[in-house]
Amino acid sequence: MDADLWLVVGLGNPGPSYAKNRHNAGFMVLDVLASRAGGRFKSHRARADVLEGRLAGARVVLAKPRSFMNESGGPVKGLRDFYKVPVERVVVVHDELDIPFGAVRLKQGGGDNGHNGLRSITKSLGAKEYPRVRFGVGRPPGRMDAAAFVLKDFSAAERKELDFGVDRAADAVEALLTDGLAAAQNAFHAG
Repeated sequence: MDADLWLVVGLGNPGPSYAKNRHNAGFMVLDVLASRAGGRFKSHRARADVLEGRLAGARVVLAKPRSFMNESGGPVKGLRDFYKVPVERVVVVHDELDIPFGAVRLKQGGGDNGHNGLRSITKSLGAKEYPRVRFGVGRPPGRMDAAAFVLKDFSAAERKELDFGVDRAADAVEALLTDGLAAAQNAFHAG
């Protein structure tokens, strides 16, 4: 195992029709991190786009699975096996319904809370103790189905704040890599 390397995975659905959906918040954060790392994503045989580099001084592989969200586990396991990264250094960045829009929360392990991407990753890795950086997308209005809500684009009002929130989530990933989970939680859970 490569104990110095981090695998940071952003979750989303491939293709332009999904690009601005709430469910693609993980991809949005990874795009910011790629820009900060000064690199570009390249196709990997594990059905993902990856960027190998340094982020906040840490060695990282940034990855966006090319599968649909509910099949994210295969590419994540393929990358984890290829790069020989311990599961506790596989960071998953994803959208979260139970957090207010734009809020960022970090946690280690836990259930999937109905998130099909997390369910697929947990099943494929055979473990749930990987760290997560959760980007709040809020709850659906009225009786709207949660699955329909996350596949809709952010609202006009949300889009005005989206870049700030995505930047903050990218900051949280960097804090996790450099300062550890507890320090990152202290810094980002207050706001």
